[in-house]
Amino acid sequence: MNTIVPARMTATHDGSVVVFVIGMRINAFRKLGKWLPVARAMGPMIAELSRNPDSGFLGTEYLIRGLRTVVLLQYWRDFDSLEAYARDREQKHWPAWVAFNKAVGTDGTVGIFHETYVVPAGAHETIYANMPPFGLGKVSGLAPATGSRNAARSRMRGAD
Repeated sequence: MNTIVPARMTATHDGSVVVFVIGMRINAFRKLGKWLPVARAMGPMIAELSRNPDSGFLGTEYLIRGLRTVVLLQYWRDFDSLEAYARDREQKHWPAWVAFNKAVGTDGTVGIFHETYVVPAGAHETIYANMPPFGLGKVSGLAPATGSRNAARSRMRGAD
């Protein structure tokens, strides 16, 4: 959905959340056979996770940084869910990880990265002004940033 919400909004999420930043960087454009499989691997994983509400996966945003780097900003219910998915040999991540290490490893053609942040309840806040649903607001829902949700400090405390 790309419909702009013409207001100041905030995410309705008030519990803890895991923010998982994952991406790839193309280091050698001409080696299409190395980086294209890496680029194609994430879509099926996201589809698999999205079909399973019990996975702990809340949603994602795709971000582009220049011509070389694709980043996914993911939201998870908890770290245990994220880790369980990453280690589950029956899910799509494990074979993709094995294939990456076999085909690319440390040859330098494709860079991959991830960062994981476990954010406790009351230690995050959001604001979206004149935006389509985005980020944590997109995956958890939006509420007007008015009243007790007007100021960043109030939102940080998880005010209702």
